[in-house]
Amino acid sequence: MRRGEASRGDVAVGHAVPRRLPWTILLDAFLVSSLAAQSALPAFPGSTRAAGLGGAGAALVGDAGAVFANPAAIATVHRLALDGSYEQYLGGTTFGAGALALRLGRFDWGVGAQALADASFSRADLLGVSSFVLRAGVIALGASAKYARQQLGGVTADAWAGDAGLALAVFDIMAPGVSVQNIGGDLGGGSHLPRRTRAGFTMNYVDPQGSYRLLTTVEGQWPDTGSAFVVVGLEAGVVTHRVGLLGRTGYVGHSLATAASPFTFGGTVELGRFHLDYAHRALGGAAGDTHRFGLRWTP
Repeated sequence: MRRGEASRGDVAVGHAVPRRLPWTILLDAFLVSSLAAQSALPAFPGSTRAAGLGGAGAALVGDAGAVFANPAAIATVHRLALDGSYEQYLGGTTFGAGALALRLGRFDWGVGAQALADASFSRADLLGVSSFVLRAGVIALGASAKYARQQLGGVTADAWAGDAGLALAVFDIMAPGVSVQNIGGDLGGGSHLPRRTRAGFTMNYVDPQGSYRLLTTVEGQWPDTGSAFVVVGLEAGVVTHRVGLLGRTGYVGHSLATAASPFTFGGTVELGRFHLDYAHRALGGAAGDTHRFGLRWTP
């Protein structure tokens, strides 16, 4: 199974020769075909917050990291948003990501980059994306251009692709969102970036500008290979005088069998305009757990 077809816990890295390779083989019976086909990078959640919610992102609006899931989801950024994250992944590999979103009148522009490097930092898979969004009332239409460079069987391959997205942000109450990812993306030799269609719905049950927070998000994902699956996330907490704590959890369905836990957990320390994020997922067996750390800034 390729990386974009289910969830990040289902596959390992395509470009490195990890020290934990036997553990990763046990983690997913389809690893061998994944290593031969492509990198794990395209399906990493766009932000640490999204990772804590099971990887949902199609309708998770207002974060700069949304450029990796649905370009239209950055439409609710008020002025500027920044997002960065870091994670030690399987076999000593390291994942890092950064994104920026900016409001420009009736338009929004976003840019982001992700990298997945081997233990020596001598090789890395790279993904860059730039998004443009048009807003018309509560409707936002977005498009992204992206460039990916990956190591395929020791050979460097690259590809250009595009994403398209739609979001309807009804004030701060709810937001449905739909995106189609990796349109194009031919890496050559029969390999391509994994096409994926996502449709989600996020609901705030209390005013997110108040002291209490309660949010749910539900998302369906349709990979180009494998069956459709569902991601469900819950976020709740208390923020007083712009300082507080949030907790979140998610459930991740799978296209195919995997040893990774279907549950994710995370949280945020709110410090005014700064949001310190954390996300955790158990991969099962000797592969251990993943811990992702992030920082968001919304001036």
